Amino acid sequence: MGLCYNREVKRLNLTFLFLVLVILPCFSQQDPLTSNYMFNTLSYNPGVAGTSNMICATALNRQQWIGFKGAPSTILFNVSAPVAPFKINSGVGLVVESDNIGFDRDIRISLTYSYVADIANGKLGIGFNAGVYNMTIDPTWIIPSGDVFTPPNGDPFIPETKESALTFDAGIGAFYKTDKYYAGLSISHIHQPKIKFSKGVTYLARHYYLTAGYTLQLPNPSLELLPSMFAVSDGKTFQFSATSLIRYNKKVWGGVSYRPGDALTGIAGVELFNGIRIGYAYDFPVSEIRKSTSGSHEFMVNYCFNLSTGKSPMRYKSIRFL
Repeated sequence: MGLCYNREVKRLNLTFLFLVLVILPCFSQQDPLTSNYMFNTLSYNPGVAGTSNMICATALNRQQWIGFKGAPSTILFNVSAPVAPFKINSGVGLVVESDNIGFDRDIRISLTYSYVADIANGKLGIGFNAGVYNMTIDPTWIIPSGDVFTPPNGDPFIPETKESALTFDAGIGAFYKTDKYYAGLSISHIHQPKIKFSKGVTYLARHYYLTAGYTLQLPNPSLELLPSMFAVSDGKTFQFSATSLIRYNKKVWGGVSYRPGDALTGIAGVELFNGIRIGYAYDFPVSEIRKSTSGSHEFMVNYCFNLSTGKSPMRYKSIRFL
């Protein structure tokens, strides 16, 4: 029997979660969730690196289920840049991810490379990432009095003290973008790496990602409609998000996103005079967990610039900032 740390279990009451995390042998969604997925593509699709011809950096902080003790907390940072080694159009990037829930602390650091080709009126990036994944468990057990309760040292699969394990992790992806639309397909944890602890083994399940978006010019020349979608599956569970944003003068955007059975999200953002973009998303849960939380908050900061000018371009024809 192995340890199972999974993203789907993160939707259960944490009183029950602490038991499920350590005794069920299963695969499920383990990668962190973000509502600003359209601004954070590099974290789950290495093919995006270099497709914008700009250096881009994004930082994101998500505090899920505020008021719920031990709820998921995620910090993401990624940066990418176009390069041309041996005159081969390419992109490189770095992704740093910290994901916490209960007594589980996960850190992923990976480097990204993509080959970028001009196809039709757009760019196709085909890439891979490789790095390390560290999982740390630091349990605090409260054992009720009575003979019917088994302490951790009485179970061969329950960790008693803090443990940490490191493994190699890798993923692949393809991303195509034009001035009007984009689409991407990627796979994380492609070899389903094992993480070994003293009392068991947990697996990083392979995750499949699909994302796409479109820029539609509205009759008012200052307004654009930006519909997009995001889907992820580990082969056993499936999650889907549909988003519709309106952007004004290519500087201010806002709209809603919906994850069936999970949350209704409001998204807003603005580009400051210096080219820095700041975004915010609020998730209102529609599942039973809404009885125990006031919702989830997500903050995003993004900056893209051209190295030759040191300035962010004045116009963006696509929601894809990365």
